[in-house]
Amino acid sequence: MSLLPNCPQCNSEYTYEDRHMLVCPECAHEWSREAQGDDVDNSVIRDSNGNELNDGDSVIVIKDLKVKGSSSSVKKGTKVRNIRLIHDSRDGHDIDCKIDGLGAMKLKSEFVKKL
Repeated sequence: MSLLPNCPQCNSEYTYEDRHMLVCPECAHEWSREAQGDDVDNSVIRDSNGNELNDGDSVIVIKDLKVKGSSSSVKKGTKVRNIRLIHDSRDGHDIDCKIDGLGAMKLKSEFVKKL
């Protein structure tokens, strides 16, 4: 899940991508990601609802997830406590956690919601 930045002109949250440009439907402002500069904070990790996650938070899995290399899966509604965030993840798995009955694993923040 890719969160787009708010419009730099009117601060609208309803921006969308149109090819290589970002567009605001409310004020019709267009800008490129390159022109955006350092306004985006890439160190913030957000859940599926856009809430900021922090180390030690508890989350709920919102979708059944297959466990790689195993026949088991993480079921929707599973509570995961005391997560640890990974800010420089290359594969998109930005949550490190232990799940009861399954052990240590990594999750993508787009498949969890904060409690």
